[in-house]
Amino acid sequence: MPHKQYLSERSLEELKKELEELKTTKRMEIAQRLKQAKEYGDLSENSEYAEAREEQGNVETRILELEEILKNAAVIEKHNGDMVQVGSTVTAKKGEKTITYTIVGSYEAKPEEGKISDESPLGKAFLKHRTGDRVKVETRTGATEYEILKIE
Repeated sequence: MPHKQYLSERSLEELKKELEELKTTKRMEIAQRLKQAKEYGDLSENSEYAEAREEQGNVETRILELEEILKNAAVIEKHNGDMVQVGSTVTAKKGEKTITYTIVGSYEAKPEEGKISDESPLGKAFLKHRTGDRVKVETRTGATEYEILKIE
């Protein structure tokens, strides 16, 4: 069973738009380039043809990837904030340090921006916990404990 791909409404729309553009505009552009390259003659030494074929492969791969993401997409819903779920912003304490992360789907994860995947060790550990809970996270460097201070 394929797992859900959690996305914000904005990301869902961006992916749909990208897919539509690839299927219509980009495919047509590449088909035109291939047609022109074939007119140059010998395909075995035709760099324009080789480049267009490579780009065609990349575009088709991206189309398949986007279709799979969209087929399994689940829009992140707003919630009441009493329990951590995908879409929650969690403020937690690790020792003396306070951190804040938003739990997102793996496609939108950007740890450097404070967005962590629901599939990451920390994201998984936080899910379904409440304010005040202590959460133990196992990582490659060992176990770390966090106390959930706030859920938004």
